[in-house]
Amino acid sequence: MNVEHPPLAETHKIIIPPFHIKLGLVKNLVKAMDKNGSAFKYLHEKFPRLSVAKIKEGVFVGPQIKQLFRDPKFEKLLRSKEKQVWDAFYQVSTNFLGRDKAENYKDLVEDMLALFQDFGCNMS
Repeated sequence: MNVEHPPLAETHKIIIPPFHIKLGLVKNLVKAMDKNGSAFKYLHEKFPRLSVAKIKEGVFVGPQIKQLFRDPKFEKLLRSKEKQVWDAFYQVSTNFLGRDKAENYKDLVEDMLALFQDFGCNMS
């Protein structure tokens, strides 16, 4: 909060763009993945121009996330718990953060958040 000037808008009325939420979720998911796992190593193969540090930190852009959504090999390499979290993230991305909102979007988000926390993602 600025000391000299009052805020222009109330903090509870500020909406984060869905795309930024998606980037943050991918970042948390990749950071919590097993760094020695086959899916994490596949990210290095899939995106050879990304540095190891960026992959470890989960720094991806929109087109790269879309590529992962469409990549069946990536899903096959995920371990069972990683796959559950990835599937929940995909459901929220397509049914809530996309153009359309599903009727059960609240349930999808709650399920995803629970899976993310069980997986060890930092959801602060």
